Amino acid sequence: MKTPITVSITGAAGQIGYAILFRLASGFVFGPDQPVNLRLIEIEPGLPALQGVVMELEDCAFPLLNEVVATTDLDEGFKGANWALLIGSVPRKKGMERSDLLGINGKIFTGQGEAIARSAAEDVRVLVVGNPCNTNALIAMNNAAGISSDRFFAMTRLDENRAKSQLATKAGVHCSDVTNLCIWGNHSATQYPDFTNAKIGGKPVTEVITDREWLEGEFIKTVQQRGAAIIAARGASSAASAANAALDTVKSLITPTPEGDWHSVAICSDGSYGIEKGLMASMPIRTKADGSWEVVQGVPVCEFSQGKIDATINELKEEKEAVQGLIPA
Repeated sequence: MKTPITVSITGAAGQIGYAILFRLASGFVFGPDQPVNLRLIEIEPGLPALQGVVMELEDCAFPLLNEVVATTDLDEGFKGANWALLIGSVPRKKGMERSDLLGINGKIFTGQGEAIARSAAEDVRVLVVGNPCNTNALIAMNNAAGISSDRFFAMTRLDENRAKSQLATKAGVHCSDVTNLCIWGNHSATQYPDFTNAKIGGKPVTEVITDREWLEGEFIKTVQQRGAAIIAARGASSAASAANAALDTVKSLITPTPEGDWHSVAICSDGSYGIEKGLMASMPIRTKADGSWEVVQGVPVCEFSQGKIDATINELKEEKEAVQGLIPA
């Protein structure tokens, strides 16, 4: 039996956490022979619900679930964590903009970054899901002294999945036929789903879908506004699809990327594609056979794409400036 992997999840009793836990415990993410420890973190009012979640996990009798810890204490919650999924945050409600969340959620991720630095395993990797996730990841990363920036990620896989689905529907194919789809920039209404380099069945999207007006207009807008559309429809933010995308992200970061393809996640920019160093920005990533990752270089950026990328990067710069007081000098 392998040594268990420890996964810490904040907001574990929330809708996204609830949708994630059972798939983690089942072996879906790390494999059918990999035991898992779950360390579930909630705020005090969420503890009763969390205890109910723990009971359900117990009742599933998962063969791979080695240990479950439920706590409000960050150091206990992140103790020995190999993966930390930072989900817990105040969700966006109808009528709220992302800017409204910056002040509310920023301080949460300061404390979480500090606790991860104190208590997590040396090989910890951190995926931020709670919005605004790029800037929350930036805050956590900068408050996690001693942990390399290449271990912090913010989720844009939900946007990638949404974009692939829209392109597949338009082309009348299965979403698995869509590859090389990159989300650039921020997980927000400025993100850019790059159709110019995407492929359908190995062919450029622009050859399969010749409606350029749709690609440059409705397609981008639909992906950018999908979260708001779901809130309007169900009265709450994305949960199951967000949970699925978080697990997709983890799997993609531990599994070699198919030759010639890439996946999207926000990482700490090293200056690639002219994106300001230190920003948490989404770009094309490839996971290597040794488990490390790299930015895919040389992806063509046309004038149209550059304008969209510039807009979303400028938003990230503005968000960083707004939370500068939460980032240690």
